[in-house]
Amino acid sequence: MTASAIESGPQASRAVRAALPEARKALTLAAERAEAVLAALPEAGRRSPAERAAAAVAKNEARALRCGFLDAHVDAVYAELTDHGTRHLRLAELVESAAIRFPGLVPSREQLAAERSRPQAAKEGHEIDQGIFFHRVLGSHSSGRHLLDAMLRPTPRALDLLPGFTETGQADLGSVRIERRGGAARLTMCRDDCLNAEDPRQVEDMETAVDLALLDPGTEVGLVRGGVMSHPRYSGRRIFSAGINLKALHGGGISLVDFLLRRELGYIHKLLRGIVVDDPARWYSRTVEKPWVAAVDGFAIGGGAQLLLVFDHVLAASDSFLSIPAAQEGIIPGASNFRLTRVAGARFSRRLVLGGRKIWAAEPDARHLVDEVVDPAELDDAIERGLEAFRGPTITANRRMLVSAEESVDAFRLYMAEFAVQQALRMYDDDVLDKVRRFSTRKSAGSS
Repeated sequence: MTASAIESGPQASRAVRAALPEARKALTLAAERAEAVLAALPEAGRRSPAERAAAAVAKNEARALRCGFLDAHVDAVYAELTDHGTRHLRLAELVESAAIRFPGLVPSREQLAAERSRPQAAKEGHEIDQGIFFHRVLGSHSSGRHLLDAMLRPTPRALDLLPGFTETGQADLGSVRIERRGGAARLTMCRDDCLNAEDPRQVEDMETAVDLALLDPGTEVGLVRGGVMSHPRYSGRRIFSAGINLKALHGGGISLVDFLLRRELGYIHKLLRGIVVDDPARWYSRTVEKPWVAAVDGFAIGGGAQLLLVFDHVLAASDSFLSIPAAQEGIIPGASNFRLTRVAGARFSRRLVLGGRKIWAAEPDARHLVDEVVDPAELDDAIERGLEAFRGPTITANRRMLVSAEESVDAFRLYMAEFAVQQALRMYDDDVLDKVRRFSTRKSAGSS
């Protein structure tokens, strides 16, 4: 079967925009025909240029029909998946349910399992279809707002761990440790094997830790800091974060849903807006929010620097540096493009994101990202002063109003809608695949 065998054009476009029962059948049929084309070709990583072109035609025609289907039916689809908004499904739960109830709309569990077994360059790119789905869901005011609320709710893991943490004030989550001391929840990122480069494991642990800090009645303020590393080059030193784990990206271990979207809509958004709780006694607010302090040792690269944009107070050692090398990595740096221009202006943002500029904490331009720069030997004392200054109900109430004025929920929602599809496309673009391949090769050569 060739790509031309896929029914497309006006007839198929009208079919997926018809009444929902007929439209879902038409969508499933179109997806099956596209998959038949792909199944007749070699695996993605072994195709000739002509075969890649045939696969692209098949996938693009099916994706155009998915877009048309969702343009006509996204709110009805979301209502069915969430039982008319009575269920609060997280990202992974939502696409898993969509794959079952609307075959062909998003990749199936089997397709995703096959993709996970391959390096990034050998994948079919089914995550792009998830990006299309979330682009339309987040682009809808009603469905998108409901999904944002679902992602602001505490995770089941955090709720299970909360009684123990409330009692002991300590929890070791694996890649993150949390300890309550003096009314402050101190989150320490401790992936010493990769300089706190983020992957799905660390995103899971960070969201759990943020939930615990926000839910814990004994916590007034939170702190995020990097732990002491065992890496030969930085042995015995604290490091904040090396950003996204490019080795994991090359190996196919960075997913759109469980990492790139969950990170932004999960723990980072919770740092900013708090968590949604169902408590009738909290009639005055659906969310529990607390102030947050960050302390940068060594460096905050990429995702590490992005994090700083949602903290209420950022301290940095004078010998540390910051960078968001998005152009070099080839991917979109989360929501930093959305937030950075507000805090630092358009010209500075372009130099940082597009130009890859490295900024030392002691430079004047670091003021856009850092509030207080101190000698490394004095950072511990400065942290304690900062935590003391940022506790209390007056701080919490005023930060809530500042966040409301600075970043509307709908502006964030619409940015993330576009991010979902653009980031999915970037993950499978040839230039990104080449960059992460070269990075992985350098790392392997350096460790041999």
